[in-house]
Amino acid sequence: MNIAVITGASAGLGTEYAKAVDKMRSGIEEIWLIARRKEKLQEVAKLLTKPVRILDLDITNKNHIETYENLLKTENVNVKLLINNAGCGKLGMFDRLSKEENGIMVQLNCEALTVMANVTLPFMKENSEIINTCSIASFAPNTRMAVYSSTKAYVMSFSRALRIELKSRKINCLAVCPGPMETEFLGLAGIEKGTSHTFDTLPRDNPQKVAEHSLKASQKGKAVFCDKFFYKFYRFVAKILPTSIVMKMAKT
Repeated sequence: MNIAVITGASAGLGTEYAKAVDKMRSGIEEIWLIARRKEKLQEVAKLLTKPVRILDLDITNKNHIETYENLLKTENVNVKLLINNAGCGKLGMFDRLSKEENGIMVQLNCEALTVMANVTLPFMKENSEIINTCSIASFAPNTRMAVYSSTKAYVMSFSRALRIELKSRKINCLAVCPGPMETEFLGLAGIEKGTSHTFDTLPRDNPQKVAEHSLKASQKGKAVFCDKFFYKFYRFVAKILPTSIVMKMAKT
């Protein structure tokens, strides 16, 4: 059975990915939705036409990862698409955030994403895809988001290297780099109107368009995806200018 696995599927971009996969990927026979909030996943499942498996798992929990791995083994599935979308962020000076707030960003954005890919890859065949939700924050270090931008730089580096490693297996890995989106992420990250001039002025990405357009980019074998020209240009500028200048431009 060909399946798609989506983490962080209970809201925001994760929900849009579920809807986009349901609409755009006819070869997917079942969608596995992973997040901690079972009730939210049940609401998402009602929006889809394909069969859905709800897995209310915390992917930072080793026992829950083992549960997921055992399911892959017992169900004899072919994972055609893994969307590593789960992640979190927090706006604030590093020394004013708690060790728990800083730690969970590294654990969820880096470790859990890596482990999910590691556990899932043995169940992926030719012409499968991995999509890792990255961020424009990966293009340069960001003050007041020191840990978050560092975790996303890891996701970018990991995704690009993994893509090359998997070419011989004909499996693509795409890093998706959206800008701010009007989802619950901003509120949970403490990024509300007035807290950051940069965030207040940045153009908003549309989660539905990011999901749909990045699925197309992944199918074409792309390495990195930005949906707006503004962020594509920022990525280009971040490559050619000294990091110190880019940091001043992107100051949060």
